[in-house]
Amino acid sequence: MGLDISIEWLSVLLFGSLALLLALGLPMAFCTGSLALIFLYVFGTPEILNMMPNRIFPFMTDYQLSAVPLFIFMAAILEKAGIIEELFDVIYKWLGGLKGGLASATVIACTALAAMVGVVGATEVTMGMIALPAMLKRHYDPYIACGALLAGGTLGILIPPSVMAIVYAVVAQQSLGELLIGSVFPGFLLSGLYIAYITILSYIDPKRGPALPPEERLTLGEKLRLARKMITPILLIVLVLGVIFLGIATPVEAAGIGTFGALFVGALHRRLNWINVSDAAMATLKATAMVMWIFFGATMFVGFFIIKGGQTFVAEQILGTGLPPYGILVMMMAILIILGMFLDWVGILLLTVPIFLPIMTSLTFDGVFGLPGIPQSDIALWYGVIFMINMQMAFLSPPFGYSLFYLKSVAPPQITMAIIFRSALPFLFLQALGLALCIIFPQIILWLPRTLYGGS
Repeated sequence: MGLDISIEWLSVLLFGSLALLLALGLPMAFCTGSLALIFLYVFGTPEILNMMPNRIFPFMTDYQLSAVPLFIFMAAILEKAGIIEELFDVIYKWLGGLKGGLASATVIACTALAAMVGVVGATEVTMGMIALPAMLKRHYDPYIACGALLAGGTLGILIPPSVMAIVYAVVAQQSLGELLIGSVFPGFLLSGLYIAYITILSYIDPKRGPALPPEERLTLGEKLRLARKMITPILLIVLVLGVIFLGIATPVEAAGIGTFGALFVGALHRRLNWINVSDAAMATLKATAMVMWIFFGATMFVGFFIIKGGQTFVAEQILGTGLPPYGILVMMMAILIILGMFLDWVGILLLTVPIFLPIMTSLTFDGVFGLPGIPQSDIALWYGVIFMINMQMAFLSPPFGYSLFYLKSVAPPQITMAIIFRSALPFLFLQALGLALCIIFPQIILWLPRTLYGGS
C-alpha cells in the first residue's frame, strides 16, 4: 500500500522533481519514466501498477503513429537528394531582384519544404547551411537573415504533413486528416506575415535587405528554364497532400506514398545509393526511438498524475480562477509558452494535452468582438491547431528554443547566440499575432476541414 499524500503536495513533488532533473540536463524520456516508476512505487498501489502496460501498449500498436518514421525517412532522403539546395536556388534567383528577396525566398523555400517533410530539424540545419551564407555574403542584416531562417524553419511542425499533428491526433484521439487540413491556412498565414514583415522592413531600410545587383539577376527566359527544377518538388507536394485532401488515402498511406516519391526523386537526382539510404535510415531510427521513449515515459507520468486526481485538481484550479473561457485559453497559452522555453514539444504535448483538452471541450466559446463562436464539436480541432501554432513559438523561445540551437550549430562564428536570440524576437511577435488571429477568427482553422469533410 502506497503512502497517503494530498494532491496538492503530490503535484508539487512530482513537477518539482521533474523540473530538477531537467535542470540537471537529463533526457526528458528518462526523467518522466523514472519519476513515474518511483512515484508509482512510493505513492501508488499494486492495482495502479497495471497502468503501465495499459498506457504504453496502445502507443506501441497505434496505426497512425507509423506515419512518424515514414515522414522522418522521407525528410532524410530528400535532404540527401539535394532537393533543399535546388529549391532555395530557384526561389532566390526568382525573387533576388526584390528588396529582401533572399530572406523572403528563404521563408518560401522553408514553406515548400514544410509541405514535403514536416520535420523542423532537417529544414533548419540544411537551410542554415545554404541560405545564411548566401544572405550574409550579400550584406543582409544578420537579424533579418537569422530571423527568416528561424521562423521559416518552424513551419514544418504546422504545415502538413506534420509529425506534431500525427502525435497530437494520437494523444487527443482527434481525426488526423481534419487536423492536417485545418493547419493549412494558419501555416500560410504565418508564412505570409513573415514575408510581409521582411519586405516592409527592407523597403523602409534597403541596407537591411539589399536586392541582388543587376548583373546577378536572370532574364524571364532564364527564370522559366530554371523553374523546371521545381517540377519534382511540386509534384511531390501535390502527391502527398492531394491524396490526403481528396480522401484517396489516409495520412499514413500518404506517408508511404511520399516516402516512395522521395526515393524516386533521390534516384532521379542520382543520389540514391546505399550510403545515403543507410544514413537516412539511421537518422530515422534515432529520431523515432527518441519520440517513442518520450511517449512511454510521459504517458506513465501523466497517467499516474491523473489516477491520483491530478486532472480534477488542475481543472478545479483553472476553472476556479473565475476567468471567462477566452481568459482560460489565454492562461493555457501562457503556460505553454513558458514550458516551451525549457521543454521540447513532444514532452509538452504529452504532459498538457490530456489535462488541458478536457477543460477546453467543457467550455463554451461564443466568439469575441461580436464575431461567430466555435461549435462545441469543433473545439477539439480548433484547440489542436492553436496548440501547434503555440509550439512554433516554443521552438523560437529563448533560452532553450530548439531552433535557436539548430541555427547556431551551422552559423558562421560572427553570428553569436545573442544575435540569434534577438533576431527571433520580432518573429515571435508575428507568431503571437498569427495565434491571436486564429483565436479571434476561428474559421481560418475550421473552414477548410468543414468544406472538405462537411459538418457544422
